[in-house]
Amino acid sequence: MREPLTPVEESVYYFLLDHLAQHTFQPSVRDIGRHCRIASTKSVTDVLGALEAKGYIERVAGRSRGVKLVGHQGPSGVLPVPVVRFSGGQPAPEAPAHLALDRSLVPSAECFLVSITDDEARALGAQAGDYVIVHPVARSRDGEAVVVRIGDRAVVRTMVRRGQTVVMHSGNGSPPEELGPQDDFAVLGVLAGVIRPPVPAGTAAIHSN
Repeated sequence: MREPLTPVEESVYYFLLDHLAQHTFQPSVRDIGRHCRIASTKSVTDVLGALEAKGYIERVAGRSRGVKLVGHQGPSGVLPVPVVRFSGGQPAPEAPAHLALDRSLVPSAECFLVSITDDEARALGAQAGDYVIVHPVARSRDGEAVVVRIGDRAVVRTMVRRGQTVVMHSGNGSPPEELGPQDDFAVLGVLAGVIRPPVPAGTAAIHSN
């Protein structure tokens, strides 16, 4: 999962996405500085280094326009959102590795997608096989829908905190589930949207929360 971007890093990243879509080649360091109002080329280079370290781009040494946008395959205004699964409780790449989504549907660049593994949260708008958009840096409020890893499963629940314990509700009328420090779980972030793959073919529906 990718680290959050600073406002300057996000500005540069979005400019790279849009410039490539519009011109089929990447901007120069000076182009980036002019567009994003960054005073020095060194500062631009530092920002590109931060984007690379955080996993948003890859750079080719010795080339002023040698920037590859990780996972990007789309027109202006879209964002390549990583798709992850969990193995041994740790995130790992899923296939497809990224989905290109309209940027207006993704609340922040560090969002990612996971596939839901149960049908318990149909009342919350998510079912098994759906991809859900996870907003990992948003602070969840009690009763808000969140995406939770329990073991290697990813589920959608509403959550209430009780000290070190969290109480999870699926919304289907079943008894709540209590999880504490001894349990293998992690709250991945706030539920920001649901993508339901077509069956057997068609266009995926995207429901933003």
